[in-house]
Amino acid sequence: MEQLTIEGAHVHSPTVHEDDRGAFLEWFRADSLSGAAGHHLRLAQANCSVSRAGVLRGVHFAAVPPGQAKYVTCVAGEVLDVVVDVRVGSPTFSRWEAVALDERSRRSLYLAEGLGHAFMALSERATVVYLCSEPYAPGREYGIHPLDPDLGIAWPDGVEPLLSPKDAAAPSLAQAAEQGLLPSYDDCLAYYAKLGSA
Repeated sequence: MEQLTIEGAHVHSPTVHEDDRGAFLEWFRADSLSGAAGHHLRLAQANCSVSRAGVLRGVHFAAVPPGQAKYVTCVAGEVLDVVVDVRVGSPTFSRWEAVALDERSRRSLYLAEGLGHAFMALSERATVVYLCSEPYAPGREYGIHPLDPDLGIAWPDGVEPLLSPKDAAAPSLAQAAEQGLLPSYDDCLAYYAKLGSA
């Protein structure tokens, strides 16, 4: 597991064993993830998202506690996956980092509770699967507009983004902060510590 520049975000680059039959890899190892995150990932839900080229989903996050940690991979096609630090008070608040996830590298991205998540489908069709630490709960789920100019996420040129009505109506990062929707970095740290001692 490789730590990204945003605390709580890690990338797993598996060894892919290929031969004339196909390929085999370990896309998730609980011991590797718990070593990097400092606690086990509680598996409460598994999602599968199929998107056509240009579909842009996110930036999504959940209220902390309990938030929703995610372990994300692209099993078919290619996406640009983005983690955004939306934790108020974090040293990397408003910073984003992009990771290419595709069916060739088979990389996975882990995002701790309180981090924002978005991705754009770059191939004609892309299938993303992710493990979640908590089930979807509409009353705790929030979003930031993925094209917020203040965030300045560098989505690929030449791809027309296609957003859901909900994501297109999401507030900017500044508006979400003003509305008190963003998680507190201190609350996130306290929650991580609680998970680590459990």
